[in-house]
Amino acid sequence: MGFDLGLNGKRALVTGGTKGVGAAVVQALTVEGVRVATTARTVPDKASGNIHYIGADLMTAQGCAKVAEEVLQALGGIDIVVNVLGGSSAPGGGFAALTDEEWQKEIDQNLMPAVRLDRALLPSMIAQGSGVIIHVTSIQHTLPLPDSTTAYAAAKAALSTYSKSLSKEVTPKGVRVVRVSPGWIETDAAVALAERLARDAGTDYEGGKKIIMNALGGIPLGRPAKPGEVADLITFLASSRAASITGTEYVIDGGTVPTA
Repeated sequence: MGFDLGLNGKRALVTGGTKGVGAAVVQALTVEGVRVATTARTVPDKASGNIHYIGADLMTAQGCAKVAEEVLQALGGIDIVVNVLGGSSAPGGGFAALTDEEWQKEIDQNLMPAVRLDRALLPSMIAQGSGVIIHVTSIQHTLPLPDSTTAYAAAKAALSTYSKSLSKEVTPKGVRVVRVSPGWIETDAAVALAERLARDAGTDYEGGKKIIMNALGGIPLGRPAKPGEVADLITFLASSRAASITGTEYVIDGGTVPTA
């Protein structure tokens, strides 16, 4: 007996789906027969024919409104929303380096796209009595790095709390809300960071990875997660196989966050 996820023909929006974890989620869902729309600031020149790309800046209310409208029009409805979009451009230097503008950018990138898209797309899910919303948070909201991720971590903590509250409200109406909290993921950007740190320290790529892992307090698994591993977890949680899972957070960090 095969492990059918029951996703064939479902309709999904994946934010930030042209690179990293987002791209891996798009691929994983597409393999399962999901009709996928995804977002990026700029639509790729060589866009896949079976993926609907939407060019928009989700850090703005206007960009979120455009995406929601186009998704519902292109797909005829929505069954799954995976909010992968996130990141940080805040400077190092601790709390004193974080101006009001830096705080606002972190909130606009890591919290408000999910809030705005949920507000626009949830009514159609509630009307059909089914749907799944998955918000990608981060272990940073429980294990922040004070020198550089305070604002990012706080925004992800807000996303996590918002997600829990939302799950209590909409789960009785047929819509599941789940959080996925990754640790360090070996994306192209992470590889570039490790390579830069390696050059600065006069070591190789593996040495650069160890520098990052040491900064996180160590990863018991001995390596970062792969984007595809995170995407596999998200795909399962979006499926009917996870029909009883809602309101909770799944950590995928190789054991980085110490637990009792």
